[in-house]
Amino acid sequence: MRSSKNLWFFLFLSILFTGVSAQELDDIFGSIEQEEIIPLLPDKMLFTQRILWGENGLLRQAKLAPLTPMQRSREIELRRKMLVVHQALGYVTLASMVAQGIIGGKLYNGDTSLKDAHETMAAVVNIGYFTGAGLSLFAPPPLINRTEKGLSSARAHKWLASIHFSAMVATNLLAEEAGDNKTVRNFHRIAAYTAFGSFATATLVLTF
Repeated sequence: MRSSKNLWFFLFLSILFTGVSAQELDDIFGSIEQEEIIPLLPDKMLFTQRILWGENGLLRQAKLAPLTPMQRSREIELRRKMLVVHQALGYVTLASMVAQGIIGGKLYNGDTSLKDAHETMAAVVNIGYFTGAGLSLFAPPPLINRTEKGLSSARAHKWLASIHFSAMVATNLLAEEAGDNKTVRNFHRIAAYTAFGSFATATLVLTF
């Protein structure tokens, strides 16, 4: 704090005795404000965000995204676009889950002719789901992470995300082992329904 005051005093003397131009003064004050008042990164970030976009993230180290005010403004715009696509993919994935659930129900009831269709729809769901998850997890961080007390739609969305992500991973792992094993098939079905229920709820809490 003392060094900051000394710097301002030095600038004041410079203006009086050396005559700094208005543009130079704006540049100096702007750099001070950016360094001391406006943080370029939030205090808290997701682990996946910190890997890429943190102060020592991979993109910073590779000089592909230098940590500057101009670059951060571009990152905020990129974040907005990524989250819009994430939301759109969420609706497409939810519709695909419904279709897969209908096909899966008939398959469990003995209609083996739908096995190929079920696997194809599972691939569609997985592509949509994990692409959408990646867009959210690896999007650039916001300028400020707002902390809200109590339950909010954003907080509920995050909690449900941890549930449906785990359930989606379990669904895929159990699908590989199901085969003719009735017990594993039942656990696979439970995981799939858990993924669908939590994913649908997570989508709806942000929509309404």
